[in-house]
Amino acid sequence: MQPKILAFAGSAREDSLNKKLARVGTEALRAAGAQAMFIDLRDYALPLYDGDLEAARGVPGNALELKRLFREHDGLLIVSPENNGSVSALLKNTLDWISRPHAGESGTVPFQGKVAALMAASPGALGGLRGLVHVRAILQSLGVLVLAEQFALSRAHEAFDAGGALKDERQQAPVAALAARLAHITGRLAAH
Repeated sequence: MQPKILAFAGSAREDSLNKKLARVGTEALRAAGAQAMFIDLRDYALPLYDGDLEAARGVPGNALELKRLFREHDGLLIVSPENNGSVSALLKNTLDWISRPHAGESGTVPFQGKVAALMAASPGALGGLRGLVHVRAILQSLGVLVLAEQFALSRAHEAFDAGGALKDERQQAPVAALAARLAHITGRLAAH
């Protein structure tokens, strides 16, 4: 079975290093035989989660659209920047809104049965590695099976060419391997 995998970065910045890596990962997923769709969270703007806002207006339309996309895909490729040693505010807020109950459906439904792979890109020496610990914990608490393998791209500000591809094959290889692993595991689980 050809798995459907949703890829996105936890960054809104237009020239985001993490968006660039997410696009590279999307192409690697396609090369591994998956149906991969890249989305830009900038296109799904959400207010900061506020229980009073939710009570007054309900779950925002963009969150409902993201819930739909999550439900329609078997797996997730999440590429997250590290902000102050943790997950980005954009990614946390997005996951918080997606996990809200709606129309009698538990907030965990969009996450059920999902497999996720994690990547990060940073100009720093650790490549955003510390933030992935927190992304992993959040996803696991929502019931997502997060692959043990992950990839952190250090010195990412020097890693991409003008077209957005990775310059160094030694950096491309682990992205391809992680994409292949995600496609394989997700495909096997989706077939059952």
